[in-house]
Amino acid sequence: MGLVVQKYGGSSVADAEGIKRVAKRIVEAKKNGHQVVVVVSAMGDTTDELIDLAEQVSPMPPGREMDMLLTAGERISMALLAMAIKNLGHEAQSFTGSQAGVITDSSHGKARIIDVTPGRIRTAVDEGNIAIVAGFQGVSQEKKDITTLGRGGSDTTAVALAAALDAEVCEIYTDVDGVFTADPRVVKKARKIDHIGYEDMLELASSGSKVLLHRCVEYARRYDIPIHVRSSFSGLQGTWVGRTQGNEAMEQALISGVAHDTSEAKITVVGVPDKPGEAAAIFRAIAGAEVNIDMVVQNVSAASTGLTDISFTLPKSEGRKAVDALEKLKATVAFESLRYDDQIAKISLVGAGMKTNPGVTATFFEALSRANVNIELISTSEIRISVVTRADDVNEAVRAVHTAFGLDSDSDEAVVYGGTGR
Repeated sequence: MGLVVQKYGGSSVADAEGIKRVAKRIVEAKKNGHQVVVVVSAMGDTTDELIDLAEQVSPMPPGREMDMLLTAGERISMALLAMAIKNLGHEAQSFTGSQAGVITDSSHGKARIIDVTPGRIRTAVDEGNIAIVAGFQGVSQEKKDITTLGRGGSDTTAVALAAALDAEVCEIYTDVDGVFTADPRVVKKARKIDHIGYEDMLELASSGSKVLLHRCVEYARRYDIPIHVRSSFSGLQGTWVGRTQGNEAMEQALISGVAHDTSEAKITVVGVPDKPGEAAAIFRAIAGAEVNIDMVVQNVSAASTGLTDISFTLPKSEGRKAVDALEKLKATVAFESLRYDDQIAKISLVGAGMKTNPGVTATFFEALSRANVNIELISTSEIRISVVTRADDVNEAVRAVHTAFGLDSDSDEAVVYGGTGR
């Protein structure tokens, strides 16, 4: 038996009973002959509670100190889990991200992993211990400061460790039984996917599917690490994420699933002079503010005025930074005004072969029309169609599209055991 990396989300270790249940599952893997490395998130809503506490103390808490604060959540859960495992008669050692050798850049709050040097973890498992690692965190290469990887970063920690340790598999334990064709909290008849390729999973994750973080899937694809997404509340087989087999997708259906995202906002730059360089200046200012954008649409300019509108979506959390950056640019680009809208949602249909199947686009828009859902923006790729709608319409829109493509399950409804799916 080889080495396995297991990751448990906050809903799986939300309380003492959950921690003891997870400890039993880990010990079972150890008894089956595996070397086991475990990555844990903070308990339940601990991270949100720490963020709220920081905002009560300071309206603009420094990034370095926020990272010091937020990493406390994972340190609590890793120590408690190690205690629970020892209580079952097995040796366990807990490690912070820095002790585990997770080296990152210096971007507080959204650091990216540069390298993993898991010498202490390898020594611990070779000595027969179960290694428990705090997810979501690392140490910066330059300043040696504690950093965090952004929300859901424990997924990335787990896959990065699996790659560095040459693990057989990275098991991501959550509160649903795998990856579904839609969020089972919204679509009760969502169907569990048994196998899915990295590319389709990347699109689902990037489009708002909460079960896996897109950076985690990118890392897994780069190092060819199989991911098994499953529930820590049941013993059922979950969803395997990996490379496609031959020329066929691992999931045979044309459409893999429907994802939605309510965490984005839309900015429209109104009255931009339609001449070379203006759009470049706008997006250079956004890049300078270190804001990531998603969908972009530019209207055809009005012949009478020579002006156009440019709209794009971005994370709500970065909306203020983007607006401030564009306001400073107004004198240079001479646009008329800015419109900011955070009551939007993105709905995405993901699957192979869309570009060569003209009926997919028609079915997608007909489903939204029958649900009386208005479309504000449209973006497409070879394996994805995304639209922006009103946030109030998103649940009805997801259910309508899911049904229109025959994704509804004929069996029992999908089970959500608790938490938010992370």
